[in-house]
Amino acid sequence: MDLDLRKVRYFVAVAELLHFGRAAERLHIAQPVLSRQIRALEKDLGAELFVRDSHGVTLTGAGDQFLEDARPLLAAADGARRRASQAARGRRRLVVGFRAGVVVTRALRAFTAEHPDIEANARRVEWDDQEQLILDGTVDIAYVRQPIRPDGLELRPLYGEPRVAMLPDRHRLAGKQEISLADLDGEQWIRYNDPRPGDLPLRTIEEKFECVAAGVAITMVPRSAAEQYSRPDIVYVPVVDAEPDRVLLAWAAGRRSPLVAAFAAAAVAVAAPD
Repeated sequence: MDLDLRKVRYFVAVAELLHFGRAAERLHIAQPVLSRQIRALEKDLGAELFVRDSHGVTLTGAGDQFLEDARPLLAAADGARRRASQAARGRRRLVVGFRAGVVVTRALRAFTAEHPDIEANARRVEWDDQEQLILDGTVDIAYVRQPIRPDGLELRPLYGEPRVAMLPDRHRLAGKQEISLADLDGEQWIRYNDPRPGDLPLRTIEEKFECVAAGVAITMVPRSAAEQYSRPDIVYVPVVDAEPDRVLLAWAAGRRSPLVAAFAAAAVAVAAPD
């Protein structure tokens, strides 16, 4: 049986909120309707997705798995819809995503030299939306950094680059020419994937600046980001034994776009060496 994407969207709303009432409000439908749609989806899948009891709503093992698969599925559907709409309007455009520190100018110039009739634009992406913006069609192809969730994506490694410690200017290691990871033992690090209660989410390098300059925590960034972003109350120190930061190209798996393939070839041709 084919999946009903509307039911999948309903499921994701409930799975994210773990509350049928609030999910119904988000979706602008009545709660009984939402409950019936979720039961119908469970019947379609032949699996129970939620445990409903007096303590609330929780995901089953099947629900956890389906949520992991449902998000890229919905994003891919949104991307297909967006690209079809653009094609219907006769627009020929390529949007290239990039992370902080990655310079896309050479690749864009090489691409547009071969395709002068294509409007090529660059859009910055962050660590927490780099996959989503590719899957939903906001960007056609992107320079991404690890870690990255590969579900639904085609990945092509480009290059690696050293990482440096971002430290406040009064830090005990601020005057060093280089340091090792052992020198940073006991430091408070900026957390991303496992925040503690009360932590503010940090997305951009500008937010990292504020956190580090205030002496709240430290972090490491790719050398290219350090070269592009500076301020007097922040110093960068090379970390000699840190794993290199890896830059990859990513686009929606299964997408056979000549423009995406052409840009990927241009990006590989001008990629920075390890």
